Amino acid sequence: MDLFFIFFIFFLGLLVGSFLNCLVWRLYKEEGMWNRSYCPACRQPIAWHDNIPILSFILLGGKCRHCHGKISWQYPIVELVAGVLFVLSFYLNFKTFASALLPNFQFFPDLASEAGRAIFNLAYRQAGFQLLFTFNFLLLILKDWFIIAVMIVIFIYDLRWYLILDKVTLPACLAVFIFNLALGVNWLSLVITGAIGASFFLIQFLVSRGRWIGGGDIRLGLLMGLALGQASHLILAILLAYFAGSVIGLGLIAFKKKKWKSEIPLGVFLSSATIFTLFFGDRIVNWYLGLF
Repeated sequence: MDLFFIFFIFFLGLLVGSFLNCLVWRLYKEEGMWNRSYCPACRQPIAWHDNIPILSFILLGGKCRHCHGKISWQYPIVELVAGVLFVLSFYLNFKTFASALLPNFQFFPDLASEAGRAIFNLAYRQAGFQLLFTFNFLLLILKDWFIIAVMIVIFIYDLRWYLILDKVTLPACLAVFIFNLALGVNWLSLVITGAIGASFFLIQFLVSRGRWIGGGDIRLGLLMGLALGQASHLILAILLAYFAGSVIGLGLIAFKKKKWKSEIPLGVFLSSATIFTLFFGDRIVNWYLGLF
């Protein structure tokens, strides 16, 4: 494996990001995914060469080829974010995976040196002799990529339309549950963590009679519990989301962009915190427990 492989993962993430942009729009318009992509302004079909992630946006100057209407910056940003998150997911998981195979293994040692390449190749040769371990690694990567994709959809949709769709969260719950079962996670632990996530938001919904949060947050709480798989990680994600939401919310109020009674799209912060915890939850929880 070399930088070409990393570029391949990054490009895969760009393609997934492009698909997610299309998916979000089709969900909003309640349209099927089988039709060709089209310009929202003039509804002209978009040719394949105008649909290349990031590159087409740059070459077209951020405008539709037909009507010259502006293309939202959402499209290249989402593509880029998906690409970076896919690479980061692989980076962190492979580092953990390789460290279990080789003591003191450092992800991406100096590949320009012969010793660095030898260490890197040795990790892969050893992984090749552990088929089950390799399978679990690939399954873990696919699970994380799936969670990232779902959270990006939730982020965009809630940011733009203040809504978390059940048609996104509920199928994702089932898929993540199956992923975790295949990875050997105890089903009862998953159910308990998912129930904790859903109950946390359900209680708020019942106490406030739906004024504080929406029903979609309850299903997102269930998804977060199933995705993170541990109560400690779920609590961390919720704390991070509420802290970030409070800071940004107060900032918007201070700059008179929002009022005290204005709605804040909580799903934006919950989805972001879920991805962050997916990546760094183990490190943060272990660091915290180490303080005691």
